[in-house]
Amino acid sequence: MNLALTLSLYIARQFTWATLSVIAFLTGLITMFDFIDLLRRVSTRPNVPTSLVSQIAFLHIPFACLEILPFGVLLGGILCFWRLARSSELVVARAAGISAWQFLAGPVICAVLIGATATTCISPLSSIMYRRAEALDRQYLRDNNGKSLNLSGGTLWLRQGDNGLVDHGVDIIHARKVRLDGGVLHIGGITIFRLGSDNGLLTRIEADRGYLGHGRWIMEGARLLRPDEMPSDIGHFTLHADLTLAGVEESFASPDTLSVWTLPSFIRQLNRSGFSTIRHRLHFQSLLTLPVLSGTMALVAAGFSMRPARRGGVIRMISFGVAAGFALFALSKIAAQFGETGTLPPILAAWAPTGAGLCLAVTLLLHLEDG
Repeated sequence: MNLALTLSLYIARQFTWATLSVIAFLTGLITMFDFIDLLRRVSTRPNVPTSLVSQIAFLHIPFACLEILPFGVLLGGILCFWRLARSSELVVARAAGISAWQFLAGPVICAVLIGATATTCISPLSSIMYRRAEALDRQYLRDNNGKSLNLSGGTLWLRQGDNGLVDHGVDIIHARKVRLDGGVLHIGGITIFRLGSDNGLLTRIEADRGYLGHGRWIMEGARLLRPDEMPSDIGHFTLHADLTLAGVEESFASPDTLSVWTLPSFIRQLNRSGFSTIRHRLHFQSLLTLPVLSGTMALVAAGFSMRPARRGGVIRMISFGVAAGFALFALSKIAAQFGETGTLPPILAAWAPTGAGLCLAVTLLLHLEDG
């Protein structure tokens, strides 16, 4: 037992070092390509400083790390087990009566811990940095005419362009109640700040209720407030709307800007408001699957790379392992598309590829060890 534990810890240390090295290499590679793409976009905007590229690329690093983590575990595991098989260390372990299930316990536990750390620690950091990167991208690199929308605490904040009073004006709309009923967005407790091009306040409008019509906001029970003037009741009031209902739904916080800790409350807010939560529930389940997926990738790597070098065909088996990883990735993306369209429940869409990979890995190891 002590021998098996010592060997498992040794292999776990080798596996962790190889996996973290591969994850760091792949993250750096993705960041480099992201940096090049941002440079291309900035080149068409002479007023945007080049230093912004480095800032956005840096803010994307945790997000890239989360995206490639399963592949990092797979490739790091293949590298580790292939080196151990080539040096005949695994052959010696089996000759000593230690089965693959015993010495793989350490690497699998390490892979699960890496995935759990990514879900619980890197995900919150990624959401904060990715949200900041999206804000910078939207402000400097996109043609969005100043539109932005946020739903927080069950309330709605909307910023849109407004040329009704002055050229290049801005409206900031705040609604304390948001509800989707019959395909119509209803809002209540409304405050509208109409600003000039220099962000100076021109007028303020308050309304009891309203809704989003075809290309306009329609307010009822509205009151007009001007600086240094008494409030006046204007009753029915309409305001140009840049966004459609579909645009409002798409403008809600991207799932990538929310951590695993904040997603449940945000999903509840969307449910109360009547908006679709499929994308957010799917992303939440994907984060929960990450530890299991990492452990599955470690088993897949072992199944395809522990073949003794003297038996030949090692390169072919490793190639099959890499291909299996990409096939699992493609399967997860296909399942995610089915999940986003509502064809599959988000839980099934997120967990089915992981379950399929786990079945493949266990089958391979049973064949290798007991077949």
